[in-house]
Amino acid sequence: MKVSIQGVTGSFHEEAAKQYFKGEDIEIVPCSSFDLTLSAVADGTADYAVLAIENARSGSILQNYTLIRESGMKILGEQNLRIIQNLVALRGQTTDAIHTVCSHPIALAQCMDYLKEHPEWTLIESEDTALSAKEISEKNLYGTAAIASAAAAEVYGLEVIASGIETYKQNYTKFLITGHQGLNSGNKMSICFSTKHKSGALAKVLVKLADRNINLSKIQSVPKFNGEWEYMFYCDLETPKDTTSEIICRILRDNTNDLEILGIYKKGDMQYDS
Repeated sequence: MKVSIQGVTGSFHEEAAKQYFKGEDIEIVPCSSFDLTLSAVADGTADYAVLAIENARSGSILQNYTLIRESGMKILGEQNLRIIQNLVALRGQTTDAIHTVCSHPIALAQCMDYLKEHPEWTLIESEDTALSAKEISEKNLYGTAAIASAAAAEVYGLEVIASGIETYKQNYTKFLITGHQGLNSGNKMSICFSTKHKSGALAKVLVKLADRNINLSKIQSVPKFNGEWEYMFYCDLETPKDTTSEIICRILRDNTNDLEILGIYKKGDMQYDS
């Protein structure tokens, strides 16, 4: 089984993939961007794709909603991953030797309270946390540290010189597993739709969901690319056992446009720190 991810070996995407497919024999297919991650499944290079969709502190990655919908693939599952950020560098160094820190901009933002304690450091944004660690190792960059996972430090022979430096300790990222497989069964459903551009249109949809005792756990608006400031709404629904995708479509059809079920799957578990 081949699973495409955004990032390289040691990335949080890889960790999420291994946790979701735990017990399976999988081969990771690294990709440099989210669209290429999905393209790897489209062209047969991979069987499934794993994409980050939301961080508990940084919010949603809006472009990935559109990428998944336009790919024609379905959401098959989700994995919630506790993100522990670490300062990693070549072995034998301390924080006093560091003058530059590089990582993905979201990772830098997640560690800003710690980084503010070192105003002398130059912060450099990169495309991936693990890739930053890899470059330090390959280029033998003394004085440069990366913010990355402990797994990345181990893979690339680096040392963790400061662990758990993220500002908020309940720092989770939700990853979606997508593929060509048809709709699954489960207690969670992701849908998207648009509404007429008039007062109360969205409220009617929300009332109909509430009337069926359907918990709307998330709603996210993304502009439609039509130049008229209309929006697609992406929703996560936690569905009662007696509510099927056919029922959802039936109760929403008259009040929505472009209604599409993106996936039916099992809600991901959360394991909170004590």
